[in-house]
Amino acid sequence: MQGHLHLIGSRYDSGQTYLSQRSFRAPLHLSKPHEDAGALVVNMVNPTAGIFDGDTIELSVEAEVGASLVLTTPSASRVYRSRSGGPAKVTQRFSVKAGGLLEFFPEPFIPQAGARYQQKTELRAMAGGRLLFFDWLTPGRVASGEVFRYAELNWDLDAIVDDQLVARERYRLSPEDLSLEALHQVNPQAHYLSCVCLGEMAFPVAEIEALNSPEVYLGHGPLCSGGFTIKALCQDSLSARRTLQQLRSILYAALQRPMPSLGRYL
Repeated sequence: MQGHLHLIGSRYDSGQTYLSQRSFRAPLHLSKPHEDAGALVVNMVNPTAGIFDGDTIELSVEAEVGASLVLTTPSASRVYRSRSGGPAKVTQRFSVKAGGLLEFFPEPFIPQAGARYQQKTELRAMAGGRLLFFDWLTPGRVASGEVFRYAELNWDLDAIVDDQLVARERYRLSPEDLSLEALHQVNPQAHYLSCVCLGEMAFPVAEIEALNSPEVYLGHGPLCSGGFTIKALCQDSLSARRTLQQLRSILYAALQRPMPSLGRYL
């Protein structure tokens, strides 16, 4: 299945954000957006069982000058066992222009036993724009005993600020080699969280450091320019969800703006 979601958020003269362009195709769908705290909150839904090998999905989301756009998902994303030996592929691009704010806050990603998956992400912030990107990778279906039983995950990410590459991540995870050892050392069922923050905003080091605990092993650092990144390993889904909620609150405080409601429990 070949699906896509293309969104452009624009700003009225009154200051409200609206979707000036939108296009989507199965397995992706949009629920009705809502406005909160000066931002337009858009829920991206996959009404099918999940993502399968051979699926190719493309996301393209842009916040134009002065627009404030939040893209989120109301439920977890699942990728299933590869029947063909090939991967499911997702390519996603998020960009924000001057004076705009763009946030991507998904629910957890759950790779099932035997899954193969490739994700390529490009984050782009122009001067004066600010972008928050969150990611949550689970160890799998823990209740079913599928802990790190997926076949292979490939994650690529490039972050660009004002046409300058400021971060590049490439990692491959597979139980067939030693790539999962770092996760196992912290916790045998570790949940991995990642957050990339681009644009002009305070770096709230003390508040982020305070999130470390026996359940959460967290690190952070500045990018070469125009932002910072935060990584965390959490012992379970409850500590992961709590950490993401706290991180989001801290970052919006650093932006000096109210935090938009996602329209659900988080």
